[in-house]
Amino acid sequence: MEIRLDQIGDEPFRWQETRSIPVESLQRTQLLGLGEIGWRGEIVRTSSGFLLNAQLGYEHTLECPRCLKPSPAAVEAEIKLLIQTKRSEPFVGELELEESDLGVYFLEGEILDTDSILTEQIQLNVPMRQLCRQDCAGLCPECGVDRNLESCECEEAADPRWAALTALRDRL
Repeated sequence: MEIRLDQIGDEPFRWQETRSIPVESLQRTQLLGLGEIGWRGEIVRTSSGFLLNAQLGYEHTLECPRCLKPSPAAVEAEIKLLIQTKRSEPFVGELELEESDLGVYFLEGEILDTDSILTEQIQLNVPMRQLCRQDCAGLCPECGVDRNLESCECEEAADPRWAALTALRDRL
């Protein structure tokens, strides 16, 4: 959705919509599925730019890193951004970001495309790993059986990287 910021006056601009984003466009390999995204918010003119306040909710499905089964989870997020349409002066070189800079969205022109903000927020909300449940036992490294469903008779092989420490412990 495109919002013309130059047409926002004293009254805030409010929206509510449902969006679908293809999983492939997010380029997150651990993300298996993404439900419809419901989001709503408002943009208010301030003395230093525009303030965007929004809430979004959706369900995503990730692969459990232990048992490799799909693991769905509901996500609720709140977005607060200060939108500035003009930068003070162009900067060439490296610039260290401060914590206060993380909530600022710089925009060239007067048209705000909310799709880029929505996509960025969804990418930020994808966890590095998501277990299907806290006590997931995972797969047996020897025979591959799902330890959540059945047990196996495989013995845990000792990690050869700990052999020197095991020998030292046995000597004491």
